[in-house]
Amino acid sequence: MSLAERRDRLAARVAELQWDLGGLAYEMAIRDHFRPDVLARRAAELQRADAELGEVERLLRLEAAAAAGECSGCGAVHSRGAVFCWQCGARLVRRSESRPGRTTPRWYASHGPASDRCNGRGDASAGGLEVGVEHC
Repeated sequence: MSLAERRDRLAARVAELQWDLGGLAYEMAIRDHFRPDVLARRAAELQRADAELGEVERLLRLEAAAAAGECSGCGAVHSRGAVFCWQCGARLVRRSESRPGRTTPRWYASHGPASDRCNGRGDASAGGLEVGVEHC
C-alpha cells in the first residue's frame, strides 16, 4: 500500500474515531452516567491513529519535496548534503571536534591544498594553462 493510500485510510479512521468518541460522550451525558475509563480507552485509540496519520503526512511531505530531513529549529525540509537550514540558518549537521583514527591522506600531505600549489585563483599560471605544467 502506498503512503497516499495509507494516509487516506488513516484519515478516514481518525474521522470515524472522532465521531464515535463524540457520540459516546454525548450518550453518556444524556444518560448522566459517565465512564471515564471507557472514554480514556477510546481517546487513546484516537490519539494513536492521529499520531500515525501525522507521521505518514510528514513522510509524504518529505517525499514530495525530495528532502532528506527537517530542521530541528524551524521544521523546514532540507535536501541531502545541506549543512545549514535555508530558512533559519541553523546548522543541520553537528560538527565533530575530533575523529579518532582519521589521518591525512598521503597525496594531501605531500601536495597540500590547491591554493598552496596555485597562485590562489585555482589556475597554475597567471596567463592561463601551460603545456607540461601540473595544473590544479
